[in-house]
Amino acid sequence: MILNNYKLLKVLCCCLTLLSFWSIPAISDEEDGYEKIKTCYENFMKCELTRTDADDHFDGKPFKIVMINLFSVVREGDILIFTGAVNCWVVDKHEMLFVALGVKKVLDYEKVSYYVVRKENFSIIATQLMNYPYKERCQWTQYWLNLN
Repeated sequence: MILNNYKLLKVLCCCLTLLSFWSIPAISDEEDGYEKIKTCYENFMKCELTRTDADDHFDGKPFKIVMINLFSVVREGDILIFTGAVNCWVVDKHEMLFVALGVKKVLDYEKVSYYVVRKENFSIIATQLMNYPYKERCQWTQYWLNLN
């Protein structure tokens, strides 16, 4: 009786060990994929807002990026839509910019095709986003992200 319980315990431990090895890599791969997307989005936003005329959003006042949040990533047709917000310190107060951008695959390379920034929060779909073509200043591909 004790021998049977011992064997059952060993088999159970073996099964749990194998199960944990199968589940851990799947979770870490998923988290790794999200982290890459998030990092790419953050790097793109830092580049876009600091290398361009982003101070137009703040009436020419100097600003500093405090935090960048990625809200969601949604695929609509051949466009991957990123939405998020950028919290900035402007002179003596915090201000928020809400961002939507569309990434398309062109000749096996991902590039930002559409980009819009507003001071108020908004929801956007691909057809609306297409009204805001992006004049490429910060290349999406330089941020080492493969979307597939």
